[in-house]
Amino acid sequence: MNELSPDLTSDPIGWALPPWTRAEAQAVYDLPFNDLLFRAQTVHRENFDPNKVQLSRLLSIKTGGCPEDCGYCSQSAHHESGLKASKLMEVRRVIAEATKARDAGATRYCIGAAWRNPKARDMDAVVAMVEGVKALGMETCMTLGMLDLEQAARLKQAGLDYYNHNIDTSERYYSEIISTRTFADRLDTLANVRDSGIKVCCGGIVGMGEEPVDRIDMLVTLANLPEHPESVPINMLIPVEGTPLAEARPIEPIEFVRVIALARIMMTKSHVRLSAGRTAMTDEMQALCFFAGANSIFVGDTLLTADNPGEDKDTLLFQRLGIEPMEIGTQ
Repeated sequence: MNELSPDLTSDPIGWALPPWTRAEAQAVYDLPFNDLLFRAQTVHRENFDPNKVQLSRLLSIKTGGCPEDCGYCSQSAHHESGLKASKLMEVRRVIAEATKARDAGATRYCIGAAWRNPKARDMDAVVAMVEGVKALGMETCMTLGMLDLEQAARLKQAGLDYYNHNIDTSERYYSEIISTRTFADRLDTLANVRDSGIKVCCGGIVGMGEEPVDRIDMLVTLANLPEHPESVPINMLIPVEGTPLAEARPIEPIEFVRVIALARIMMTKSHVRLSAGRTAMTDEMQALCFFAGANSIFVGDTLLTADNPGEDKDTLLFQRLGIEPMEIGTQ
């Protein structure tokens, strides 16, 4: 068990190792805001170039019709969001889209499908997509729902670099958001991904009506995994009409930045990704997130089915902040 120094500004990084307790994480989360940002930026500079951000592009290859009942998701068949289910995208179209993303500066290509888990009939196409994107010289990431160990091993053999499977929230609050699978199911998939040798991309969503302690517990769970996720996406809920969380109260910007900072401090070498919800953030809020340790974003006009800031807007923000895209090999 860690023991924090009574003077939390005296040793900004030496104690930041697992296992973390909720009390330890809470003590950091509750620091005066300037002290918290100083701590997070110090840790960030120990591990990353503070003026480089990794750019990823996300493509939905199978939209809508998902049998899961995640309360935040427009793609659930349980909700009346107006989104129609689509068929699985053809491999050649996926490769064409990935090529455009690479030419526009993205170094990682993420592919998502609205499935509970991939079916055997879809695996050949999914494997071909991984192989095709890898041939373009890009890093590959997928999010396809739950995976068994055999499926994970096959994706690893195809060259998959990362697999995304978020835990979404704390174990305590999880059943308030999802009933069709358990928190333990999430952890089982993460174990299968890790055991196959694929890097783990795992984070969560804030602003779903949870308490601050749930945000802290979510990060404690991630930080206490056998290995930290290499990528930790932090999403701000985008309320979607027709879903149970359509009227959820937004998280306060300062509270969101606290989550980013805590993730950086607890998972020192992970990429912390500023993910969904950036269209609702001011430039100043995003700048604070980058200062707090976020160093990865999705680029492009859409994020699965939600709006995302356009590349022109991101380029202008990066110019104003003196931020440059991270190159493959420095990630």
